[in-house]
Amino acid sequence: MKLLLLGNKAAHYRATIYQLIDKTFDCDFYFGDSIGANKRMDYSLLSGKVTEVHCLSLPKIEYQKGVIRLLREDYDTYIVYSGIRCISSWFFLIIRKLFYPRKRVFAWTHGLLGKEGRGKRWLYKFMFSMLNGGFIYNERSTRLMIEDGIPGSKLHTIYNSLDYDAQFKIRQALRQTNIYPNHFHNSNHNIVFIGRLTAVKRFDLLLDAVRILKNRGEIVNVTFIGDGVERGFMEQRVDFLGIRDQIWFYGACYDEITNAELIFNADLCVSPGNIGLTAIHVHMFGCPIVTNNDFNHQMPEFEVIQEGKTGTFFMAGNSRSLADTISEWFDTHLSDRDDIRSNCYHVIDEKWNPHNQIRILKDVLLKNFE
Repeated sequence: MKLLLLGNKAAHYRATIYQLIDKTFDCDFYFGDSIGANKRMDYSLLSGKVTEVHCLSLPKIEYQKGVIRLLREDYDTYIVYSGIRCISSWFFLIIRKLFYPRKRVFAWTHGLLGKEGRGKRWLYKFMFSMLNGGFIYNERSTRLMIEDGIPGSKLHTIYNSLDYDAQFKIRQALRQTNIYPNHFHNSNHNIVFIGRLTAVKRFDLLLDAVRILKNRGEIVNVTFIGDGVERGFMEQRVDFLGIRDQIWFYGACYDEITNAELIFNADLCVSPGNIGLTAIHVHMFGCPIVTNNDFNHQMPEFEVIQEGKTGTFFMAGNSRSLADTISEWFDTHLSDRDDIRSNCYHVIDEKWNPHNQIRILKDVLLKNFE
């Protein structure tokens, strides 16, 4: 089987799964040049042919140059990172359906989130009528698509992953340290967030919740590992709320051993907006999560959270609900911190890792290849 993966971008965090695909299949890679805020992966890690082309990205549509001609090349199977707003993917699917019916095409997509109107749901159904199948990021989206009439036999939940093997080695050596008592000079509960500091994360809710808790006599420490456009606003907000001594702006850190120590020693990760890949990162190092319960607007990775076992949810947009949820978590779960840590490990080790992803890809692509 000759495989071509058509990626919208070659983000650094996807390097591990791309390398496994490269080792498992006879695969070439075709990436758009749009990388956004992500770091680009090192193409030399791949032995297959890598082509990078211009990707036009507008608020409502995307177009990847040169996709259509790839149908004339000697590939049996294509994996397309595809959403309904990607015009080049639509052309690709229609022309394949009309002129290259023996070639197999699978989408790798977020799928339905639950917020789509009737028109978008119809477009997804039409798209999947032209596909051999699709790899969907989480089980909720897969379930929504089945409920909307897309055959379950075409849908395969593939989850998401980071650099699991490197992180697993670090995890094995982790031990509790005094990194937070040494900085804050107290033994209060410690909350952590790791990732870019952007408005969509709604850190205003977390800072307000810290103030609400302080007014109740519940003092918590919060550490932000990362940097971004919101940091200036957050610094001002911290001073306005009078919680400066409770907040540590650690800044961006690219040393994963240090990140792991900070995450492992924290009591809780809080991401008031969407959670994204932060969920995989902190669960990998045993930290439970609190994020919002608006699943229609969450990122797929919220699904790593198992209610009461690896984290919980608060009422979206409500800082008082967030304060109550943080307080309740600390009241009821600190005594089973080791069990919580093990639960977090299990979720990532079982599903949200590149080895599980490559197993799913092999099961689907090789099983159905004639």
